[in-house]
Amino acid sequence: MHNFKLPFSRFVRASAGEAVWRQRQRCREPATVGAPLYRSDRLEYVHDMKFSRLLIVLSLGCLLGPSTSSLAAQSLPTPTTGNSIRSRADLEALVRQYEDLLASTAYSDELKDDARSRIEQIRERLEVGDFRLGDAVVLSVDGEPNLPDTVAVQSSPDGPMIALPMFGEIPLQGVLRSELEGRITEALSRYIRTPVVRAQGLMRLSVQGAVGSPGFYVVPADMLVSQALMVAGGPAQNAALGGLRIERGVETLLEGDQLQEELRLGSTLDQLNLQAGDQLVLPADTPGGVWGRIGLVAGILTSVTFLIVQIAR
Repeated sequence: MHNFKLPFSRFVRASAGEAVWRQRQRCREPATVGAPLYRSDRLEYVHDMKFSRLLIVLSLGCLLGPSTSSLAAQSLPTPTTGNSIRSRADLEALVRQYEDLLASTAYSDELKDDARSRIEQIRERLEVGDFRLGDAVVLSVDGEPNLPDTVAVQSSPDGPMIALPMFGEIPLQGVLRSELEGRITEALSRYIRTPVVRAQGLMRLSVQGAVGSPGFYVVPADMLVSQALMVAGGPAQNAALGGLRIERGVETLLEGDQLQEELRLGSTLDQLNLQAGDQLVLPADTPGGVWGRIGLVAGILTSVTFLIVQIAR
């Protein structure tokens, strides 16, 4: 267990032109109840993710098109330069920023509605926590090789919890993903002197619509939205990237310019306050839609190159 590494890098073997993920079927939610959700010995590690993330964000940014001046002037606070998994302090600070926005007269009613929705989502996280039935926890405890490396989140009368052999149930009610290691360490301290725990939460996410392999996937919460699309096989040829939306039940959480901006910024699933059962929906494009945009971008690049050559002469 000494070579434990957090698992989100296992999913990201991507470049701007690489839509085939050799491991995407292996990170699907198992159909058999009680089957292991995630085995560390079945997936490869990829250590340096920064270049892959940059390529994905830049590629989607080109396809989605430039942001409008009104969007640049009117956007919600999105401090994506901070933690990819938000701490309690991060979330509380965001609520204060959104409340300041609501008190200002400088923002549109539409933006204020978005801020109210975000405040509601964050307050739910702060009260209830991040873990739901269908999630999982990747776990390593030094000196305890017999513990499973992945544990499914279960429900109980007192809320979500995980059950560890020899150590019993560990409640996760009210626990954020950023607090997971501390919560497990605290619980194991009753049995082990100064336990060394490494843990990461995985969430069950649905990816539907015009992607290579629609379905449910168990993915790390610090994964980019764009990477989650790639886990599902990437956008199909007829995908309308500009129509991407995030849903929770019958409610649409994010869509349109706001979601496109989050894609350009490289927001993670955690930063967007997603939880188990939420779904990414990528609709099919009408003829000439996304490929028309690709042609437009190519035309612009060709024109700029031509002008540079002419000026240099």
